[in-house]
Amino acid sequence: MRLSALLTLTALAAAPLTGCQTRPDDLPTFSPERKLLQVVVEMPAGTNHAQRYDATQHQFVPERRAGLDHVVEFLPCPGNSGFIPGTATDAPSARPLAALVLCEAQPAGTVLEVLPIGLVTLDDNGLMRPIVLAVPARPSQQILPAVVSWQDLTSRYPGAREVLRQWFQHQGRPGEVRIVSWKDEKAVEQQVRQAMN
Repeated sequence: MRLSALLTLTALAAAPLTGCQTRPDDLPTFSPERKLLQVVVEMPAGTNHAQRYDATQHQFVPERRAGLDHVVEFLPCPGNSGFIPGTATDAPSARPLAALVLCEAQPAGTVLEVLPIGLVTLDDNGLMRPIVLAVPARPSQQILPAVVSWQDLTSRYPGAREVLRQWFQHQGRPGEVRIVSWKDEKAVEQQVRQAMN
């Protein structure tokens, strides 16, 4: 990605979009040059303040839960939470397919080319939410050396699954969010194709 494009998308976190800038919801699912899956960061790693991209306002806004800004009452986000552009889930809100990229913090609005490594499905108060787990495709952004699959993650970093489980389950009040399934990278391709617009 060109530096100018990265700077433009990074500026999304601070201001609404105007003019000819590319909006995150207008990006393709796969990068044009390398045909890799893309993720737009909404909530940087290391924060507890959930936010999302609002396509109607063309800016990043605090996520709301039970009428209040959602602050995760647990450890900070273990990766960069975001969405895969050009997708929509079956959920009533038709939000894009969610993703968690395991790497150092990236500003909201950053677009990352990623390698999907797994799929976790949450039951969030009765709503099924699939979330793609991924690592950056660019080696300089990777913090988990040689992890390119679910098997790599669970064998090289056996505690990672428990960390992720704990973090996901603390998204709501006790018992409100539970893990339905963990699947490998093969399930991601099917989930992405199903969610593509």
